[in-house]
Amino acid sequence: MHYYQGCTDSALLALIADDDQLAFAEVYRRYKGVLFLHARRILGNDEEGKDVLQELFTTLWTRRDSIDLTTNLSAYLYASVRNRVFDIIAHRKVEEKYMASLATFVEKGEYLTDQQLLEQELKEVIEKEIALLPPKMREVFELSRKQELSYKEIADQLHISDKTVKKQVSNALHILREKLDTAFTLLFL
Repeated sequence: MHYYQGCTDSALLALIADDDQLAFAEVYRRYKGVLFLHARRILGNDEEGKDVLQELFTTLWTRRDSIDLTTNLSAYLYASVRNRVFDIIAHRKVEEKYMASLATFVEKGEYLTDQQLLEQELKEVIEKEIALLPPKMREVFELSRKQELSYKEIADQLHISDKTVKKQVSNALHILREKLDTAFTLLFL
């Protein structure tokens, strides 16, 4: 074992590639402490730090014959720890978001069926498409459909003719029908 202590990292890596378990043990001995401290400092958790180390060295051993370093071994190991730590942090965020939505569900007792979700998605698509209409057409359409004003009331309010109101609503419906046909197809596939 004393022989391996004098070896460089690149020599140890070459020995590891040749299935030398003692060389692997030396790399582990050299780096386990500092890598663990690095992972634990960022994660704030001893167990997760140990898990990161275990996964790192397991991967190093299983991929020993295919690891081709463009940098030195310590840089590779630190980068591997960093990447795994980032994965854990990202996973934590996903878990937190899930737990928050679960808490909201439990607190409010909300349960949305697939049908309700589809209806909600469809409403959002319709609102988005209405918002994309030309401004004057959108205004006429919303007065007609959302405020349920008659063509005459809209014409009086906007100082335009009934015929213009009718044409704007007709054009808006035509545009929306075309756009929503695509949306329906995508939503209900």
